[in-house]
Amino acid sequence: MWSSCSHALSRCPSLPPTISRLRLPNRPGTLYPLSSGFRISESHSKFPKSKWKISCFRHEDSSSETPKSESIDDILSGELVKPEFNKPSTVQKDWASSFREAADVILRVIGKPWVVPWTSETILQVMLLWIVSFWFVGSWMIPFTAHVVGFSKESLTYRGQALYSLLTDVAEGLAGIAILHRCLSRFSPLPSDWFRFSLRGNWLADVAIGCLMFPLVNRLSQFNLDLLPLLPSTPVTLSSVEQSIMARDPVAMGLYALVVSVCAPVWEEIVFRGFLLPSLTKYMPVWCSILVSSVAFALAHFNVQRMLPLIFLGVVMGVIFARSRNLLPSMLLHSLWNGFVFLDLMK
Repeated sequence: MWSSCSHALSRCPSLPPTISRLRLPNRPGTLYPLSSGFRISESHSKFPKSKWKISCFRHEDSSSETPKSESIDDILSGELVKPEFNKPSTVQKDWASSFREAADVILRVIGKPWVVPWTSETILQVMLLWIVSFWFVGSWMIPFTAHVVGFSKESLTYRGQALYSLLTDVAEGLAGIAILHRCLSRFSPLPSDWFRFSLRGNWLADVAIGCLMFPLVNRLSQFNLDLLPLLPSTPVTLSSVEQSIMARDPVAMGLYALVVSVCAPVWEEIVFRGFLLPSLTKYMPVWCSILVSSVAFALAHFNVQRMLPLIFLGVVMGVIFARSRNLLPSMLLHSLWNGFVFLDLMK
């Protein structure tokens, strides 16, 4: 039977018409039944063209040159297998963890909140009493005492006016300290980081960086003045400090330098950085307490044309104080700034 089939194929140059009209896809190894006794299989040879052969028996083994045909299950399973993507080596951090890390960095830079034993009622009481005492002592008590004695500030010489300003500033500062002591005495003893003065610590570098901010504060002063210029109807008057500088009285200039470079920084830093800033950390973050206390510090100078530079200067001094938990660095920076302004007036 095999010889008859081979003889028939040798005489026929091509496949029968019924077989040639079959569509054979390009998938290798796919079987297509022709009849009960025939099948067509694709031969996987190394030649570029595929060769086909007709087997006379259903269970005839393929030759060594032709590999075994794939089954339908293998083909479908191969098509259904999806490529495996490489998993990322690192997992991205969510925004909450990033925010916590940023908050930790800020806390390390500016320090942690203080332990505040009093409430907002005490904070408001101290600040209101300090403002009232500052106004009462400087505008009423000292002038009234001078009037009783028989003189006024305007009738004094440059040196007398400088001494008058020094005594007024000292009286205002002592009144503020007395109010602080009276209002906070019931909370004693206070924690060790309250109203702390110390020469120890690595705070000199912070003060040096703060001094590098002085040109920026000066630029902000000019910007603030351009933003809110003086009204044309506002009379231009010279202060007693400027008058003594113009007169070139060395004693008067020395007394005024003592007022602006020593007395004012001490009193203001005790109130705004020593008391107000740490007290606010009970109700808000440290950075927000620095900003709020700086705004209060600027408002206490009653000068709209100097708001922006004073706020910025208050922020710088607040950061230095929060980092060191020490009033001495902020007092030193405040004193250096006032001295810088005083020397600028002497030009």
